[in-house]
Amino acid sequence: MTNTIKPILCVVTSHPIRGDSGEPTGFAMVELTHPLEVFEAAGIPVEIASIRGGHPPIDFFDLSDPVNAHYWQDKGFRDALAHSLVLGDLDPSRYSAVFFAGGHGTMWDFADSAALQKVIREIWEAGGIVSAVCHGPAALVNATLSDGGYLVAGKKVAAFTDEEEAEVKYTKVVPYLLASTLKERGALHQPAPNWSEKVVTDGRLVTGQNPASARGVGNAVVAQLKATT
Repeated sequence: MTNTIKPILCVVTSHPIRGDSGEPTGFAMVELTHPLEVFEAAGIPVEIASIRGGHPPIDFFDLSDPVNAHYWQDKGFRDALAHSLVLGDLDPSRYSAVFFAGGHGTMWDFADSAALQKVIREIWEAGGIVSAVCHGPAALVNATLSDGGYLVAGKKVAAFTDEEEAEVKYTKVVPYLLASTLKERGALHQPAPNWSEKVVTDGRLVTGQNPASARGVGNAVVAQLKATT
């Protein structure tokens, strides 16, 4: 039964500014709401956390997207977002999976968060699912297991590509190029053409390339959870 599945922890950035550009950023709303709709339709509980807690900064706030509009009009979602949990306060054993939404803000606060690395390591080593989309795989850049090895080493992953970063003209703004850095950690990056949907599942690691891949990542996570319960 799906109601026996422990909650999925959805994590978003707390970082509000794109580097030295002065431009506002945060998490990409569609990259949270589209997987959230999939998780909720499957009857799996969800909790929302961020690096610092409280209301996270939002980027790509597009209410012409019907899923975004639905959630923005939902008081429960608005309250959960406004009071997002502090990631470092949570017990990773409470969750069946962790999902990292993207948005450029992740590039400044995901990779070096000790709390985030702990959540990934403990959920993974307990047999849970680790998932991320677009810039969300920034969470995987420095994620290591108890043996000291990188989680992504030797695993197939999708992530926002260097070519997509160049197209949006942030190559010189972000602190590192995500796909290149994941490859440096030993990941087997699986790129698709810019803005194409691309979801890669390698065991319990589920990743997607860009906003168009967000729902697909949600579907892949649910499929894995249902297969193991």
